[in-house]
Amino acid sequence: MTVTASAPAVFLREARVPGDGIHEGRRVLRRVPEDWQERPYELFRLVPRARTIGAEILGVDLSRPLTAALRAELDRALLEWKVLFFRAQHLTSDQQRAFARGWGGLETNPLLATGAGEDIVRFDKSDAAAPTFENVWHADVTFRERPALGAVLQLREVPPSGGDTLWADMAAAYDNLPREVKDRIDGARAVHDFIPGFARFTPPERLAPFQEMFPPVEHPVVRTHPGTGRRTLFVNASFTTRVVGMDRDESDRLLRFLFQQAHVPEYQVRFRWEPGDIAFWDNRATQHYAVNDYGPHRRVAERVAIVGDRPY
Repeated sequence: MTVTASAPAVFLREARVPGDGIHEGRRVLRRVPEDWQERPYELFRLVPRARTIGAEILGVDLSRPLTAALRAELDRALLEWKVLFFRAQHLTSDQQRAFARGWGGLETNPLLATGAGEDIVRFDKSDAAAPTFENVWHADVTFRERPALGAVLQLREVPPSGGDTLWADMAAAYDNLPREVKDRIDGARAVHDFIPGFARFTPPERLAPFQEMFPPVEHPVVRTHPGTGRRTLFVNASFTTRVVGMDRDESDRLLRFLFQQAHVPEYQVRFRWEPGDIAFWDNRATQHYAVNDYGPHRRVAERVAIVGDRPY
């Protein structure tokens, strides 16, 4: 698709979208595709936590190996709800890995500190003023050719207040874009680069050695989810730098508009952590935001990520 330099200004004006990119009025909130066949869950109880995204799973012990039937039901729940919450699991690192491996191989990330093994990233923070990936909406590692399928995060230590995490449903975000915007971005591609996201908290000399390992990549602005067929907005403020074939100023204006879609409360779920809680999210369909409001208290989390596929 060829995107003209003047297009964003035209469609943003014609759609009468406010400057912050969030429009008023009723939104279409579809949790699953229109032709999706919903069935009851037989092996656990599922409690929705928001309209289109986020559900708590009750009656499952993740420390035990998954049966094929349980794995299939959890996978269906993940596709339908995009992020699943499991309370008070208190998994060991090996148990956390074993659960995540039910969905594929585990990813390593040399840019982040590791915990008990290179495939576990440990976030240990007591200074909530320090810049990290907190306080920014993003999807994980979209600077890779094959961004993560999903991630399993466990909170080891929780502050007395604050430190919540939010997730946004990016299929709902796409559904509610003005038609003029959809027409311009369907088929468009954007560049993703690790440097803008990591430069917020990593000195340049530490980033330099990774530039050959992680060169900029292109992904579709709108990806098709391989499990549901939903069209999903796939740009984020941490790693997406420009729209291919578009003038820089117009690209920046368009991306700012698209980034703002994750900020709509109707597309979000917010989770208050307790020690031992697990969140398992679909990185292909969501963005997330860790709230940095708990200093000077400590917050310790460990995450494993699952290798994903090439977006199309």
